[in-house]
Amino acid sequence: MRRTRAAAAAAVTVSLLATAATACGGGSAATGGGTNTAPKELTYWASNQGPDIAADQATLGPELKKFEQQTGIKVKLEVVPWSDLLNRILAATASGQGPDVLNIGNTWSSSLQATGALLPWDANNFEAIGGRDRFVESAIGSAGAAGKDPAAVPLYSMSYALYYNKKMFQEAGIEKPPATWDELVAVGRRLSEDGKWALGAEGSNLANNIHQVFVLSKQHGAEFFDAAGKPTFDTPANVEAVKQYVDLMAKDKVISPGNAEYDKNQSLQDFANGKTAMVLWQSAAGSFKAHGMKEGDWGVAPVPVPAGGTPGTGKNTNSMVAGINMAVFKNTDNIDGALKFVKFMTSDEEQKLLNKTYGSIPPVKAAQSDPAFATEDLTVLRNTLATSAAPLPQVPEESQFETAVGTAVKELFADAAAGRPVTTESVKARLTKAQQQMSN
Repeated sequence: MRRTRAAAAAAVTVSLLATAATACGGGSAATGGGTNTAPKELTYWASNQGPDIAADQATLGPELKKFEQQTGIKVKLEVVPWSDLLNRILAATASGQGPDVLNIGNTWSSSLQATGALLPWDANNFEAIGGRDRFVESAIGSAGAAGKDPAAVPLYSMSYALYYNKKMFQEAGIEKPPATWDELVAVGRRLSEDGKWALGAEGSNLANNIHQVFVLSKQHGAEFFDAAGKPTFDTPANVEAVKQYVDLMAKDKVISPGNAEYDKNQSLQDFANGKTAMVLWQSAAGSFKAHGMKEGDWGVAPVPVPAGGTPGTGKNTNSMVAGINMAVFKNTDNIDGALKFVKFMTSDEEQKLLNKTYGSIPPVKAAQSDPAFATEDLTVLRNTLATSAAPLPQVPEESQFETAVGTAVKELFADAAAGRPVTTESVKARLTKAQQQMSN
């Protein structure tokens, strides 16, 4: 377990924490911080990737024991729920009291990088775990701000896909999944009848809202931040993008008004129960099985793009680069052990085992060759990651962006569900308010 030195424990600002951490070298081959005063132990905060915390403990426990047998280093595991993880990490960066190694949502990488509390992954540190070129470049692109050494290493990769209920499509006489948004609305109107709906959404889930409108913003040729990192939330193209998403409920009537309140994956249960014909989701197969569906009950296709396009870059982007990264705190007191642990968790063998279990894609290139990642679901996800996914804005304010714009979309869904008009003006007003919140 990492023991915080007096200077770090007394720090009350991130800058002081970073200064104290960097000042201590400890004679390690690693660069960027850390000591080796506790070489036989590590603490690890894992994110909740399985159906529940107990499942993650059962998955990770044997692997951590394997690492201990190989290295003599005991790893103390804590699986932290997503609802708590970011706040726990932010508290740790300020107090210096945290783990040696931790999982972070890849969209948080730049925000946490800006605190100065995480070990930078320069060429030397990457070499210690086998080299940067082992990893898919799009996954590295979601590990920190452009032009800086990454703040973390990719661990699990995911992307969005369109999942569709084959039985509901067959009953409606629909032969193939929609490839464009116009097609989705057209088939969606045929599917939305008799108490059933075409598309599920999580209207009160701020992160999910961001993921969806980010893709639509790219498809409209827009950005939520300019080249200098200044928010540009309420540009005409972003207004159009957000309105397009909310209009799936407000105007097109293919999303149930009840979905405006969903924030805990209820849309996946509706899909499994035959109440909803399609969902836009990351690595959903495991959840469908947990809700009683069988292989073959659902199909998987790329997320739609604008009319006339096919998934690709720029205006044909159809997913954000989703995933989990692994980071090391600068002031760890087992820096060499931390690097050994990251190397272990990103080894070909562990990448295959863990990503199979969690239904995700290995960000390590060599591990992707395993036949387990050639299923229909994972082939679509892997191809999307390789050809048509883009990272969310890698800016220090990314977490505030998720909250501000995610809340704006949530409020617009609430308007739609209540029958209040969702107009260009009302969307712009919400996004302007979100942009102002960023500067306060």
